Amino acid sequence: MRVLMLGWEFPPHISGGLGTACFGLTQGLAHHGVEVLFVVPRSFGDEDTRFVSLVGADQVPVRRVQRETERAETVRAAWSKLPDAVRTSAEGIDVLLAEAGARDPALRERLARAFELVAIDSPLRPYLDDAEYEQSLDLLAEAGIEPAVGAVAARAVAARVVRTAGTVGAPELVPGGAHLERFPSIEELVRESTREQRFVFRGAYGPDLFAEVARYALVVGEIARRERFDVIHAHDWMTYPAALVAKAITGRPLVLHMHACEYDRSGEAVDPRIRDLEQAGFDGADRIACVSHYTANTLKRFYRVDKARLRVVHNAVTHREAAAVLHEEKAIPEPIVLFLGRITFQKGPDYFIDAAARVIQVEPRVKFVMSGSGDMLPRMIERAARKGLARHMHFTGFLRGREVERMYAMADIYVMPSVSEPFGISPLEAMALDTPVIVSRQSGVSEVLANALKVDFWDVDGMANKILALLRYDALSQQLVEDGREEISRLRWDTQGALMKQVYQELVA
Repeated sequence: MRVLMLGWEFPPHISGGLGTACFGLTQGLAHHGVEVLFVVPRSFGDEDTRFVSLVGADQVPVRRVQRETERAETVRAAWSKLPDAVRTSAEGIDVLLAEAGARDPALRERLARAFELVAIDSPLRPYLDDAEYEQSLDLLAEAGIEPAVGAVAARAVAARVVRTAGTVGAPELVPGGAHLERFPSIEELVRESTREQRFVFRGAYGPDLFAEVARYALVVGEIARRERFDVIHAHDWMTYPAALVAKAITGRPLVLHMHACEYDRSGEAVDPRIRDLEQAGFDGADRIACVSHYTANTLKRFYRVDKARLRVVHNAVTHREAAAVLHEEKAIPEPIVLFLGRITFQKGPDYFIDAAARVIQVEPRVKFVMSGSGDMLPRMIERAARKGLARHMHFTGFLRGREVERMYAMADIYVMPSVSEPFGISPLEAMALDTPVIVSRQSGVSEVLANALKVDFWDVDGMANKILALLRYDALSQQLVEDGREEISRLRWDTQGALMKQVYQELVA
């Protein structure tokens, strides 16, 4: 069995548990003979590909002109089936050709019969001045990649990109008005669009995320036409448009993997664009793999997903080197209480700081560490200062790889105070390194852990009391470590890989 798997990150280039889970799942599937072709927006060359064939969308040439009429109709039909929010608008190019075609109607008619032109994003953005735009082209040139629309046509057209209201990542090309030096000829447009070109991806979660999601979908559509596979498997909303494109082109069954939804990340203040993409994905999926029953209930409540299509496949943990080796690296005598994760609303960092303030009143020698990055980091630094924690709270920034393992091993307690956590791999990673954990009851991981202390995220007094109990009672801490070690040994990716393979077999049997 071969699976086309779509994910936005893959170790070591990750921002959280998503990439870690993707790696573990591919490892588990490989154990059961499932071949995985994994497409990320951008590959770096240092990924661990022992269990997977990894493809960077930035390395896939996409021919902008389809010379085969039948294939062009297939692509057009595939896109027409998708929600408006998923499609990248091609009307702008048609407008350009219509205006130019007025000078040569016969040529315009021949081109319309022979070619399928697909609109693409470019480095052009609203309100760029000439110097800024030239700089963006130079950066692409340094990377050895031509701008998607081609330097010649881009400089000549001087088009501006505007966001169409109510669409996601769907640029509309509009003539540049007074800034238009000259209109490119049809020959120039065709010459630029017939070259095999590559899209540029940051592969991150920056301001161009929606545009990258649209470009990623185009590249995955190209891959879907070229590759052979039995099932499509897509992780989280960034890949759902691409998954829908691949399904529309190939007719292969689609499994969506829900690691976190917009209601988990943002509470009630959801981004409607993301929410709509998620809904479109769920509506088009044949199966939806949920990382917990907590997540499955969220999908039934907010997205009205039929429970018959839901399957729960919990995450697991990748077992690392002996914890004793890393514990020897601890250099300070004071107890360390750790928060490690994205510093965002979903992860509850403010509750961690409030609990820390209560602990310090009783045990002033304790050190608290907040590791990670996110939009709430500046506010958390200010919050810690206001609560008099300047000497007790340390912010490390984002950690990866060996740094994460060392931080878990140095900690005496790991706390995950998430407001809404579909699963939460980090407590498993901490337990694998013999660190006792406290987890929010509002998490999926609490379903599979017996040897962890559990608390409601809003109960900062209860959280503080549990931290103090683990610091004061060595027997309690040691019992959690020893029993947790045994529990963790049973949470293996090869077991979860078998469960996921069963989901695939439901669709291809």
